[in-house]
Amino acid sequence: MDELILARVLHVLGVVLWIGGVAMVTLVLLPMLARMSSAAEAMETFTRFRQGFAAQARITTLVVGLSGFYMVYALDVWHRFVQWQYWWMHTMVLIWLLFSVMLFVMEPRARRQAAAPTQENITAEMFIKIQRKHMTLLILSLITIAGAVAGSHGWLIPGN
Repeated sequence: MDELILARVLHVLGVVLWIGGVAMVTLVLLPMLARMSSAAEAMETFTRFRQGFAAQARITTLVVGLSGFYMVYALDVWHRFVQWQYWWMHTMVLIWLLFSVMLFVMEPRARRQAAAPTQENITAEMFIKIQRKHMTLLILSLITIAGAVAGSHGWLIPGN
């Protein structure tokens, strides 16, 4: 049972670092970049920051995925995925899959394929669009976290 406690600790720490980082990027970094006078300089700053954060996010999403899978296996709660009262388990997997595809597939592919953006292609509106996408993912993540905490403590939607 000690492994289960360790899995929970790693899972929660991973979520805190991962989604906390997403919140910082969404609520602090992107608005700051959108207000910079030089969009090209803002993109350079964003690119440097993203490289460091992407590494941390990859590690934490991997830890969250492995620890989450282990907990479902160890607790033998696979049946929850067919019960709508446990909707938050479905959204945890969905959010994890979305970020994993972005971090492990889309972002590295875009980095390999993209030539350096030209100065005239970089605008403040780009950062606003990026922030909107991040905000959507952050809101979905926070709803999922709230549902997971409430649901794991017995606050379930009534039903079968």
